[in-house]
Amino acid sequence: MKTLANRLILPVSLFLLSLFALSCEPLATGFDESEGAQYHSASSITAIPDTFTRIRVMTWNIRFGAGRLPWFGDACGDRVIFTDEEILGCMQTIADRINLLKPDVLLLQEVDLNSKRSGYMNQLQWILDHTYFNYAVSGYQWKTQFIPSDGLGRIHETNAILSRWKISDAHRIELGLRGDQDALTRYFYERCCMVTARIDIPRVNNLYAVNLHASAFATDDTRLKQFIIIQKELKQINSDGGWFVAGGDFNTLPPGSDTTDYCLVDQCPGESFHQPGDVPMHKEGSDYSPATHWLDTLYTNYRCAVPTEEYRKNQYKYFTHTTRGTHFWDRTLDYLFTNYQWVDQSVVTHQDATKESDHAPVSALFILPK
Repeated sequence: MKTLANRLILPVSLFLLSLFALSCEPLATGFDESEGAQYHSASSITAIPDTFTRIRVMTWNIRFGAGRLPWFGDACGDRVIFTDEEILGCMQTIADRINLLKPDVLLLQEVDLNSKRSGYMNQLQWILDHTYFNYAVSGYQWKTQFIPSDGLGRIHETNAILSRWKISDAHRIELGLRGDQDALTRYFYERCCMVTARIDIPRVNNLYAVNLHASAFATDDTRLKQFIIIQKELKQINSDGGWFVAGGDFNTLPPGSDTTDYCLVDQCPGESFHQPGDVPMHKEGSDYSPATHWLDTLYTNYRCAVPTEEYRKNQYKYFTHTTRGTHFWDRTLDYLFTNYQWVDQSVVTHQDATKESDHAPVSALFILPK
């Protein structure tokens, strides 16, 4: 299977025809480096106990509500569009899992607001209305009005922060585009970002949530540059006297991982890697070897919910992702960090959530600053 990036390269004639047809509105949306995020609220507000001394924070890439269904952009699938019934069924399993695990602050990646592939469902509003969460903010990761390739159509994909409490001071901060794509592909491609917001918990000052989704398929140093931007933002919150819980899909392995090259694991029928004459030699997004130290600074300066020494003792326990729809988790890509304190041994990689997404949720208990 070709990578998603390659599948989005359009014939010039088709591109010009599409541009003419939609000339009143740009096909793909660019963003300022920093801009206000969108605010959302549940249709009915759930009362909140006023007795919290610690909260559960969870991060989860929900794969635009497609569960483990085969999609053309990953996992060797050939599906492009899913039925309303398929998406609704997957979204119900996601809501059920959230209601079971009961996080208080939830960082979600790959949440569709208005995409053809997921039946134009506003998935964030649907989650708000089918869980106990009251408020959310979102920032676009991918906002393209029309992609003719493979009939993909419109994609409005976001990263979102959900909270029991009110949210303020929210921003979307762009992490930079891939440097290994041609201009046409880059125009239609996702624009990785982080979303930051203040969680207004009574008697807790300056607590921020930070949600990010780093590039999945970049073959150059794009992710490293994105991590530098992330580190700058976290440093600023810390310097201003704020506390943060940060997490998301980093698309990078923890330092000290036993396996760093998944090209053959992820190889689809008809593909070949690591053989003489193979171009490329490595599958996009599957060789993490150049990135083995890209997260060192985050681990050094802040507290990861899964400390390096714990991860190295039993890496399998903390695996959160697989590219195979029928396989168990085989690598760790999802993280939680803070500049304050996690409850010791409270982190859980919810590996039993095998049907809801190609990522497992990760949660940990955070001690509220006094």
